[in-house]
Amino acid sequence: MLISMPSQPSVKYTAYIYPSEEACVVARDGYNLAYAAKDPHYKSRIKSKAFCIPFESFPIAGLQAPTGA
Repeated sequence: MLISMPSQPSVKYTAYIYPSEEACVVARDGYNLAYAAKDPHYKSRIKSKAFCIPFESFPIAGLQAPTGA
């Protein structure tokens, strides 16, 4: 999941790796809903949106396989 905060002076992007696209979508939707629930003053200072970007990858040690295997 890629989180964009273009109005920030330093860290504008943060990324997280999820074991499946479904897990990313759940996290993305939760993040975007939490941001939407913030008060207008907060949202006037901080613009943010999360995206899931699927890609093929080699196995990552310690990351749970999406099949649970």
